[in-house]
Amino acid sequence: MTLTAGRQTEYVAFWNDILATKFERFRDILMNGLSHHSAVWLNGLHVVPGARIVDVGCGWGDTALALAHKAGPDGHVLGLDCVDSFLRKSRADATAAGLENVEFVAADVQTYPFDASFDLCFSRFGMMFFENPVAAMRNIRNALKPGGELVFIVWRDLSENPWVGLPKAVVQEFLPPPGEDARTCGPGPFSMAAPEVVRKQLEIAGFGDIRFDATDGPVTVGDSLRNAIDFQLAIGPAGEVFREAGALADARRAEIEAALRRALKPWQQADGRIVMPSASWRVSARKPA
Repeated sequence: MTLTAGRQTEYVAFWNDILATKFERFRDILMNGLSHHSAVWLNGLHVVPGARIVDVGCGWGDTALALAHKAGPDGHVLGLDCVDSFLRKSRADATAAGLENVEFVAADVQTYPFDASFDLCFSRFGMMFFENPVAAMRNIRNALKPGGELVFIVWRDLSENPWVGLPKAVVQEFLPPPGEDARTCGPGPFSMAAPEVVRKQLEIAGFGDIRFDATDGPVTVGDSLRNAIDFQLAIGPAGEVFREAGALADARRAEIEAALRRALKPWQQADGRIVMPSASWRVSARKPA
């Protein structure tokens, strides 16, 4: 069954109309290749059996399923994402795993009608795209019990993430930057890279006990050079530049691909995979008791 809640904003429409198909094409990279950053914290995350948890921007549901295992049969996990096509896989995987303590709803977290019944809110690379981050944080605060915890993972600065920074620089050698009228997925994957900004947002939203922990590690951005190039031209900063350039990008595609091949080749492993450095923040905060 498909459950849907909330309004569809311009950003939500863009995810469903443009990005969903691209993300599905590169699901293995996005769900598994980048998994180092969630695995580090999920493996060590203490969850009390019977806990009620919200997974914000749960995508294909892999983190929600991991949280459901941690919460146990007496717990409950609510996975929220604005792209219902992602949630079809989430529901299928939950059924295949025999998990009855997890549900998935297509919704905008900024406006979802929570009750204050959750012990934990978790998000892997979902918080950076909110149209109004403080509004989303306030609504997440409304979802938590007094003393409840918010834990989310966001990318650090683009300069610390060559897996996307390098391809963007290459593509910009051939194409102009996106114009002011470019359609986007929201503020962007690096909108929460600055701790001082995120700390202030959380404070305004009513959170305390705020902490930032850095994680560095390898990500796999393609099982071959061909796969990695296609990924970069479809998704992320390089993909945005390429998409918005339209006909000019198509005309110069061969040159751009050759340049990307040269730039990514040094990162190719013996098995053909392209593995590059990456950097994220694990941010935690609490609703006052």
